[in-house]
Amino acid sequence: MGDPKFSRRSYDTPSHPWQGERIKAEVVLVNQYGLKNKTEVWKAQSVLRNFRKQSRELQARLRSGDAQAKIEADALLNKCSKIGVLPVEGATLNDILTLSEENILSRRLQTLVFEKGMASTVGQARQMIVHGHIFMNGHRVTIPGYIVTRYEESSIMYDPASPFNDEMHPMRISAEQAAANAELKASKEAEEAAKKAAEARADAEEAGITADDAANQEGDH
Repeated sequence: MGDPKFSRRSYDTPSHPWQGERIKAEVVLVNQYGLKNKTEVWKAQSVLRNFRKQSRELQARLRSGDAQAKIEADALLNKCSKIGVLPVEGATLNDILTLSEENILSRRLQTLVFEKGMASTVGQARQMIVHGHIFMNGHRVTIPGYIVTRYEESSIMYDPASPFNDEMHPMRISAEQAAANAELKASKEAEEAAKKAAEARADAEEAGITADDAANQEGDH
């Protein structure tokens, strides 16, 4: 069972330590989201891997007519919707399979503090959270990697006792910078939507080609 004073590791490390492409991709994510180290990337990947595993298993059980699987599938979709990685309505188990690490990392408190215009950089957002300048749901939160739900997102604010509440604070972000952050977030969302649309079109075209090939083969016979 292990020593109860030491929690079990909640993430999986890469199967091979020296993979150039993977290392480059991890460095990009660390810099983009202001992460402390690659461990935070691996945690996001483990969460995503768990969601995908549940989705595949539930789809197989649904095809076999398992009634309990429908209840568990709804619970999984509600959970993903609650943390903001899937839309509130219209999501399916297949949508979970298209999620990426960015979807999980974008829901971290550190990322949202930056995107809300409360910090000029993601690095500053992390420092503000660790130093206790951020409130959420009326409580101080000092964990940059906390996954924020849709309902908690609107409650993110400066600690009432924080000097950042003073608009003249020298480290307070300007309105122009806040607008730039909002524009950056919008462009990322548009890029992600375009990427998913392109993948959907590619899948549809491939399915169409496959159907045509099958029809041609039947005609030849």
